[in-house]
Amino acid sequence: MTPPQRRRRYPKEEEPPEPPQAGSAPEGQDNPKDPGRLYVLTGGGEGGDRADIDLVTLIVARADAPPPAAQPEQTALLRLCKAPLSVAELSAYLNLPFSVVTVLLTELLAAELVQARAPIVRSALPDRSLLEAVMHGLQKL
Repeated sequence: MTPPQRRRRYPKEEEPPEPPQAGSAPEGQDNPKDPGRLYVLTGGGEGGDRADIDLVTLIVARADAPPPAAQPEQTALLRLCKAPLSVAELSAYLNLPFSVVTVLLTELLAAELVQARAPIVRSALPDRSLLEAVMHGLQKL
């Protein structure tokens, strides 16, 4: 019985390609998860105050067209928000973390380009008086 033979994956003349570094995108593509890019999108941590926004807050655009100085991500947010969308949906559509979307929305809220609405919360149980009225109506039938 002979032991298995190991073959080189690359001949000696060729160098193996370098593995991609963590956080880097393939050539010609932007990596949305690149920490440097996210840092630039959020203005480098300037300001600090964020709007009180959670994942289910609905965002609606107030302006028809974005200002000329808007970042591409802010322009995309304004276009998406023509109909009310939650912050979670916006984060998923833009493939950006929630915290980055919150910073971008805070800037848009300050410029009054979008409006934040609390989600409509339906009560868990109907009003007792309504249930009694329905029950009395059914009994009369």
